[in-house]
Amino acid sequence: MIELQNLVAGYDGQPVTQALNGVIERGSMTAIVGANGCGKSTLLKTLVGFIPPVSGAFRWPEKRPVIGWLAQRHSLEAQFPLTVQDVVSMGCWPGISLLSGLQRKTRLRIASALERVGLQALAASTIDELSGGQFQRMLFARVLVQNAPLVMLDEPFTGVDETTCNVLMELMLDMYLQGQTVLAVLHDSERVARHFPQSLRLDTSTPCWATVRARVA
Repeated sequence: MIELQNLVAGYDGQPVTQALNGVIERGSMTAIVGANGCGKSTLLKTLVGFIPPVSGAFRWPEKRPVIGWLAQRHSLEAQFPLTVQDVVSMGCWPGISLLSGLQRKTRLRIASALERVGLQALAASTIDELSGGQFQRMLFARVLVQNAPLVMLDEPFTGVDETTCNVLMELMLDMYLQGQTVLAVLHDSERVARHFPQSLRLDTSTPCWATVRARVA
């Protein structure tokens, strides 16, 4: 799905990662791991298209797919006067008509996503009322309604409780088992070893790809 060709990620022309070569296969589930500051989030933002490569390139062998993107928790301001349902419905924007509003099937998708993350009772709540775990569940629900072929998650478990981490991990496994490609920046090496069939470690002189034994069902 994505071919990395001597790709170096960084900011303002300054490299953060080593040169990366490899392929992220369609339908794979890959964790990007490594020490703080090694460029994990920078690489993910490069692949999603937010920042240009410092050098090298990456390419899509086929047409660039729709990407389901989950940013780090602090990237969405919690003081906006939005409801939980408002935020989740943003994941449906390509199919929303400004004139007719949300169609019934779209409302059902949103309701289903909220139920899957356990927030159906908070659909009408404003986002400033949510706990950290509830906020992250809401962002996951927004990704779920997209049903994008490629999902990129930047530190999805940071600042949330273990119960929420387990719920979100199961949702990620569901995406993978349904054929979506999942690429996530993670810090928890034990969780990576248990659940991710592939990993990319950046904090070495030569970034290494690994295939690991993982529970995926």
